[in-house]
Amino acid sequence: MACAHANVGHAARDPDRTVAAIFRQHFAAFRARYGPPPSCERVARDLVRCRTAALGGHRDVCAACGFTRPAYNSCRNRHCPQCQARRQAQWVEHRVARLIPTHYFHVVFTIPRDLHGLVRRNRRRLYALLLQSAAAALTTLAHDPRWLGEAADLAITTVLHTWTRELHFHPHVHCLVSGGGLSRDGTRWIPAPPRFLFPVHVLGRLFRGTVLAGLAALRAAGQLDDDAPDRAARRRRQRLYDQSWVVYAKRPFGGPAQVFRYLGHYTHRVAITNHRLLHVDDTTVVFRTRGRAHTACPPVEFLRRFLEHVLPPHFVKIRHSGLFAAAHVHTRLAQARALLTTTTPATPIFPADPVPAPASSAIAVRSVAAWLLAVSGIDLTRCPRCHRRTIQRQVLPLASRGPPHPGCRP
Repeated sequence: MACAHANVGHAARDPDRTVAAIFRQHFAAFRARYGPPPSCERVARDLVRCRTAALGGHRDVCAACGFTRPAYNSCRNRHCPQCQARRQAQWVEHRVARLIPTHYFHVVFTIPRDLHGLVRRNRRRLYALLLQSAAAALTTLAHDPRWLGEAADLAITTVLHTWTRELHFHPHVHCLVSGGGLSRDGTRWIPAPPRFLFPVHVLGRLFRGTVLAGLAALRAAGQLDDDAPDRAARRRRQRLYDQSWVVYAKRPFGGPAQVFRYLGHYTHRVAITNHRLLHVDDTTVVFRTRGRAHTACPPVEFLRRFLEHVLPPHFVKIRHSGLFAAAHVHTRLAQARALLTTTTPATPIFPADPVPAPASSAIAVRSVAAWLLAVSGIDLTRCPRCHRRTIQRQVLPLASRGPPHPGCRP
């Protein structure tokens, strides 16, 4: 069970304007209309019980003034807007520790809308195909001497992202890619130009070809849920080949550490956080999209959009390849770090980029109290009433009965 901590922030100030409250009030109507799969039922149950007495927790009691504050455990579901902040911070900390001192590129691979329906029906296989195809496109060009001067191994992290700011279904892959790579013999670092990695139209064609070849192989093996007859599937394939698949590449603003922090918003959470909810009532959910813009939809439609981004059970949406692959962390990645830290890089490093320390498996695992103090300045050991560090923790037992089942009003 996740460690409990004080419920601070927007959700604590307005408990009726949360994703959990929408599930609690409207999931029954959603279930009656759509008949969700067990994975969505599990998400709904966990979100409704998160940080409630149903999961147990502790009570903070001030020994000086008697102040009492309950704090309940988190559900730890990776789709919960209230959970995973600490895991996200630890993930970013581990990834930043493995960065090598060079410039990086942020590359995004997208697919045409014509494929969205097929991806919906084959989420596990096609999500994996998208991640593999993005990494394969980058690796293929890095191994072609025409682009970097000789074959090299890049450092690549890929993250699956399935939603837009309006929560519509839009699967795409974010990649953090090193600006250059290690030579195949491990003796030289081969830099990419500071403002150019590979031509995006070439990356798009490679990505398109790899995805469509993978779809054809899955269909031939009978592993693709596709009700289109062969002739229609061939026409769809030709139509997809005729389209330009969008690939977007830029140097990360502020440096690679910032991109990992940006990606961290999507690695351990899904779709929307509570602070983006502006208004919730029985007929409408209004949430912020970008800047001051916002959108509105009925609560059942909001739940449909939210649950469309639930990942298949145990699906890994963060993948590392090339020098960042687990097999190379202590070998080829260490060689690249040694080359870049003992010689003057041919390509300038971002001024905002600190030279990362060598990767270590001994990154400190701080307590919840220490982590919250570091990231937010909130001291859980200090009494909010008398301001003394006299808070003592008392374990609370699990509630004899949990909150109402999702869909039942409290």
